[in-house]
Amino acid sequence: MAAPAGTAPERVRRRTGRGRRGVNGTTEVSTGAAVACLGTAAWLLGGGRAGAGRARLLLAGGEAVDGGPPGWPRMARAWGRTRGRLRAEWWSLAAGLVLAVLGASLLPVVAGAAGVPLLRRVRRAAGRRHAREGRGDAVIVLCGALAGEVRAGRQPAEALLSAARDSGGLGDMQATVLAAARFGGDVPEALAEAARQPGAEGLRGLAACWRVAVDQGAGLAAGLDRLEAALRAERDQRADLRAQLAGARATAVLLAGLPVVGLALGAALGADPLHILLHTPSGLACLAAGGVLEGLGLWWALRIVRSAEGEAAA
Repeated sequence: MAAPAGTAPERVRRRTGRGRRGVNGTTEVSTGAAVACLGTAAWLLGGGRAGAGRARLLLAGGEAVDGGPPGWPRMARAWGRTRGRLRAEWWSLAAGLVLAVLGASLLPVVAGAAGVPLLRRVRRAAGRRHAREGRGDAVIVLCGALAGEVRAGRQPAEALLSAARDSGGLGDMQATVLAAARFGGDVPEALAEAARQPGAEGLRGLAACWRVAVDQGAGLAAGLDRLEAALRAERDQRADLRAQLAGARATAVLLAGLPVVGLALGAALGADPLHILLHTPSGLACLAAGGVLEGLGLWWALRIVRSAEGEAAA
């Protein structure tokens, strides 16, 4: 007679044990597959593909082959080049597209597209201001270098050739001024023409010093020293004024960003402000009024700052 197969609890324990071993085996296989996939992805995206690249090159007979998926350094360089081509004003259109998707409306896209030329104008104005300040600094360096060359015993024309090449203070008119200095032309007139460039107004003082030194025999080095000191004092005064107005500029930027903070807080509280502003008559009216008041506030703040800068310059 066959031996009993065991009691019912024993049969249940045996089946449970086999089930647990099956589950553990499946979990181990899944974990191993996940680790293998992560390792393969890290190997493909990382920098450790030199051996595989050499093998592919040997198998291809020395011809150029595809290097596979780009690694993180290559992707970072590509993103840097793309970001360098995209100007700051295009982020306005990108933000409008995001808001259009979130709010299911075309108004943010229109507003973002309208903001592109405005932001481009602001960026170009900032670039011109930086170029003007850089040219003014180069003129100060030119005066100091020219004074040093003259004090060392070199002739004014020869000293101007050397100082202008080292400092770049003549800007786009450097070739004209140096040609006048080299071939005996009217150097003060050429310097006065070069002073018409934005930020190169100090060249008018250099032209005056040159004319006085040539016509009346006065010391050119002493005049250049005084001119350099005056230009440095004027630059320091502008820097102090800019530091004093930094608080007003920061306040204007903060006030301009408060509506965005309000929208974010409303969305966090579940009020759906984009739907109210973009899809209801009262919301559209509030949006139009807020946009007009926001623009007037920014214009007024910038007007105050520019008037203060104009009075200081005068």
